[in-house]
Amino acid sequence: MEEVVVLIIGAGPAGLATAACLTLQHVAYAIIERESCTASLWRHRTYDRLKLHLAKEFCELPHMAYPSGTPTYVPRESFVEYLDSYTDRFGIQPRYDTSVESATYDQGKKHWAVLAQDTDTGVVARLTARFLIMATGEKSAASIPLVPGLAGFEGEAIHSSAYKSGNGYTGKSVLVVGAGNSGMEIAYDLATHGAHTSIVVRSPVHIMTKELIRFGMTMVQNLGLSVTIVDPLLVMAAKLIFWDLSKHGIMRPKMGPLLLKSQTGKSAVIDVGTAKLITRGVIDVLEGILKINANNVEFHCGRQIPFDAIVFATGYKSTVNTWLKNGESMFRNDGFPKKKFPNHWRGENGLYCAGFARRGLVSIAMDAKNIVDDIRATMYQVSC
Repeated sequence: MEEVVVLIIGAGPAGLATAACLTLQHVAYAIIERESCTASLWRHRTYDRLKLHLAKEFCELPHMAYPSGTPTYVPRESFVEYLDSYTDRFGIQPRYDTSVESATYDQGKKHWAVLAQDTDTGVVARLTARFLIMATGEKSAASIPLVPGLAGFEGEAIHSSAYKSGNGYTGKSVLVVGAGNSGMEIAYDLATHGAHTSIVVRSPVHIMTKELIRFGMTMVQNLGLSVTIVDPLLVMAAKLIFWDLSKHGIMRPKMGPLLLKSQTGKSAVIDVGTAKLITRGVIDVLEGILKINANNVEFHCGRQIPFDAIVFATGYKSTVNTWLKNGESMFRNDGFPKKKFPNHWRGENGLYCAGFARRGLVSIAMDAKNIVDDIRATMYQVSC
């Protein structure tokens, strides 16, 4: 049995940020990761043209800026390089290929007992930790909705995490399901590679430029303005830029973009050119899917259209509840924190979570610093 003071589960950006903060506070920790590398989502489950949707000043991990010359909107490859440099700088050494089978709090011994399997050898190790940090994040597993007939679809059906580029789809009819940032950008990528592209838009969405979102976040975070003041300005500007998209099947939410993100975790879509292709009729907007029959997709509007491929840009789900026991103080049944931001990161009995605020990279630095400060304070109280 291995005893550690702090155990971090997950070596994505949230786990790395927390490990760095622990290092600077001289708190001993171990970090385990089920994949064979850090930040596997960013390395292996993102499309080629991806850039960070927020400006780099909102996407830095604690205690290390991006190198000079880094573009304002960081390409995926540059972000991975930044994470590698971050890992090296703070001497972070994750234990890779280690999958947690269970984590249970021992009330009598006042520690967390964790069973973790080496996925290469099958050997199961037992670890105990006084503090347990969930850094597996919001995107542990791909989420594809249950669609009648999907199993019998004769074309290619993939989740957006398996999509790389529009190469190979030229001349094909492709349906993108989901109109978040990934769905909209994948639709643009497909259309510009010559695919006959359609997109399912199931709910209202804000379409914004990256400059507008950067302006709004700067006003709120740096100048302290209320989102109730900033949001109307963003919406007004977006109307002038994109005009009325409702006649093309895209409705605008009643709640402003920054407030919507704060209250629900749903981000505005940063337009990469998709809106123009929609207004020109290059990308067709469709309602929700009713069912699939062979290669024909039937929609709620009654239309039936054949497709060669379907890309489900329908998000991810948290899997923390599949192995975390005694986590009722922190997590709901869907694997997300019960408490709202900014109080979501702390549970009971030394349980914490980093990267679960549904605010992307923006909140990770805050989570990491709060967690480590709290651990240090708890350790100091006990020592006194």
